[in-house]
Amino acid sequence: MSPLREPANLGKGWVGFDFRKAFGHPVRLINDAAMQALGSYEGKSMLFLGLGTGLGSALVVDGVLEPMELAHLPYKKGKTYEDYVGLRGLEHLGKKKWRKNVVEVVEQLKTALRPDYVVLGGGNAKFMKELPKDTRLGSNDNAFAGGFRLWEEERKDSREAKV
Repeated sequence: MSPLREPANLGKGWVGFDFRKAFGHPVRLINDAAMQALGSYEGKSMLFLGLGTGLGSALVVDGVLEPMELAHLPYKKGKTYEDYVGLRGLEHLGKKKWRKNVVEVVEQLKTALRPDYVVLGGGNAKFMKELPKDTRLGSNDNAFAGGFRLWEEERKDSREAKV
């Protein structure tokens, strides 16, 4: 198992690499935003936005995780969502304007994707003062819960097979 495309913000060498062979164990690959989304999920439909170096995103609907690449979509003035709500935006705009853009992006994506709630995670989410309606802060610790959830189905399937 290996990624279908090289990650945008990481070095080359991911596509075609045999992780299972290299580690000698089963491997599941998932990006950090998807892992934190999985750990943050509390039912129904949830949009996760990771405010960090870039903008991580994932949608979970009825327990099904769909990693997304919303960061690189056009936002305004020829720039992307990531340019405004990622670290570049925070450094360039300052916290006050950055927060305003985060709220605007959340509202736009809520309108387009219709989640029941939004979770803002990632290292820069802590800079938010006020959150849009039906939005809560996540925690990087939720990535651990996401990692465990990622393997739950396999454990459940193997227990059922032994019965």
